[in-house]
Amino acid sequence: MDLRESISKQTNFSLNLAKHVISSTEAKDSNLVFSPLSIHVVLSLIAAGSKGKTLEELHSLLGAKSNDDLKLFSSQIVELVFADASQSGGPRVGFSNGVWIEKSMPMKPSFKGIVEKDYKSAAKEVDFVAKAIDVSNEVNSWAEKETSGLIKEILPSGSVDSLTKLIFANALYFKGAWNEKFDGSKTKNYEFHLLNGTSVQVPFMTSQKKQLVSAFDGFKVLALPYKRGQDKRQFSMYFYLPDAKDGLPALVERVGTEQEFIDLHFPRENVKVGEFRIPKVKISFGFEASKVLKGLGVVSPFVEGDLTEMVDSSEGGQQLYVSNIFHKSFIEVNEEGTEAAAASAVVIKMRGLDVSCPVDFVADHPFMFVIREDMTGVVLFVGHVLNPV
Repeated sequence: MDLRESISKQTNFSLNLAKHVISSTEAKDSNLVFSPLSIHVVLSLIAAGSKGKTLEELHSLLGAKSNDDLKLFSSQIVELVFADASQSGGPRVGFSNGVWIEKSMPMKPSFKGIVEKDYKSAAKEVDFVAKAIDVSNEVNSWAEKETSGLIKEILPSGSVDSLTKLIFANALYFKGAWNEKFDGSKTKNYEFHLLNGTSVQVPFMTSQKKQLVSAFDGFKVLALPYKRGQDKRQFSMYFYLPDAKDGLPALVERVGTEQEFIDLHFPRENVKVGEFRIPKVKISFGFEASKVLKGLGVVSPFVEGDLTEMVDSSEGGQQLYVSNIFHKSFIEVNEEGTEAAAASAVVIKMRGLDVSCPVDFVADHPFMFVIREDMTGVVLFVGHVLNPV
């Protein structure tokens, strides 16, 4: 599978996952942001150490023909997308993986090689039996450092204990300035209409400049590009605004179901705008992903395990299973640009042991957003705004 096809599969996974996360209990009545790319990486790591039904389910969900596809995608994306561009005026981006393994259960050399070479992570031996709380604190400190302080606790209290044998973690950070910043003096309060029919007053940013906007059947799309560095990468934030004030659920269903949705609904030229308002938002969101993944057909890692390719212990490998997949994300959108971060942690335990006239784009009701890198098409963040307050 070539890189272009791998990215297309990652995008389809991202939007399908977004549809299920948005409809989950945790997100039904709240603002949402998460990184499907971060979850993709930790699931790929699980796949690299799996066989049998677990491997089949993960390949099916991720759209991969083999673990080689997943390794190639991860290693190339880190090189292509996540080189920091802040020194040349572009976005500050960061991407890190971490692995902690019980010292009494060493990794198989083949799996250790994959972790270190393809996922750029040194596996650290730790003592889960006697120092589980210390290891949990260490992972949380790692996530806080790698996300510039935005994700302070990826592992909740009590999630790591003496039965824990492995933790995989991924952290992703993005901070970009708009190509055309908004004038803060023009930010004013307007009504934002909620799904329940009421409204709230929130600060909206505005601009009189031309914008990348296109109207489609039932919704409009706005693209706000970030300043570029000296390479070819172009990061952008996309706003998917349904025409109907209560149209977000139907739009989310379309986005998560229709193949190539982003590429087929893409604003391609700057047009004059009439009314143009975007709310300032700040969102923190966290969820435990196992329930959502089970709904997508990935059940075996949490039940049967099949994680026998990870550790050098036939008995131990048979007893390993994924107990939890934790994910937390943060995003702030203001006049200057966007700062966003995400962290995912997998805890593995052992059992028992085009427009010619001005277009209005007034995001005064619930909408969906995506942050992606346009040269490759890689989706970094997905979310929705139900209430900017």
